[in-house]
Amino acid sequence: MNAKTERLERVAKELRRDVIEMIYAANSGHPGGSLSAADIVAALFFDVMKYDAENPHLPERDRFVLSKGHAAPILYAALARRGYFDRKLLNRLRRFGSPLQGHPDSRKLAGVDASTGSLGHGIGNAVGMALSLMLDGSRARVFCLLGDGEIQEGSVWESMMAASHFRLDNLVIIIDNNDLQIDGPVREVMNVHPIAAKLKSFGLETVSIDGHNLDQILDALNTYPCDKPLGIVAHTVKGKGVSFMENNVGFHGKAPNDAEYKQAMKELL
Repeated sequence: MNAKTERLERVAKELRRDVIEMIYAANSGHPGGSLSAADIVAALFFDVMKYDAENPHLPERDRFVLSKGHAAPILYAALARRGYFDRKLLNRLRRFGSPLQGHPDSRKLAGVDASTGSLGHGIGNAVGMALSLMLDGSRARVFCLLGDGEIQEGSVWESMMAASHFRLDNLVIIIDNNDLQIDGPVREVMNVHPIAAKLKSFGLETVSIDGHNLDQILDALNTYPCDKPLGIVAHTVKGKGVSFMENNVGFHGKAPNDAEYKQAMKELL
């Protein structure tokens, strides 16, 4: 492990702590899928993506679309630590009048490039953004993070088809493959496997990685296919970093109680 990945691992742990803090304060939210995506989000916002927090609408910026919008806490944690807003606002998650809504709203919070929440729709936004940037001759990239349960939606595959058809080599699609969704194991609710083979069949340059290995994450995110979109299947653990939340579907959308909060924060020191 080198200095960069060590730094990003520390960042990911800080983001996980922020997630637990804000969901506990709100007594509401989705910890499982936020924690599984922490390493990916750390790599994107603290190394790979090009943007300016002081100029959030900079035309040349890279875009990030959280298609699995219920994992908003991990996005809010990253935006706060990158200076988009005061971290004190994190304790206002899901409060009436707060810009930190249960799902990201681009009209209310700088740094949110697309309003998401209805699963299967964020990737359509990302494809549109990537096509627009390509037509404008921009060198900016679009990164879209989806859940594996989310890819049960047919609109996801229509978007994949369009991304391939228009040869959007500025688009990176990341599947957070933690194998659990709100109703149970993805394979039992509606099996989506083999995911990598499906992405390849839709014309994407495809790579499968350990979604908690920063070296593998960075290598994948910095892959530049010649003339096609990139699909990354990131194998992750739901609730990663908190022992009693790991692979526990019960924490898909449940806040920790007092004792669980103390235990989680102790484990994330």
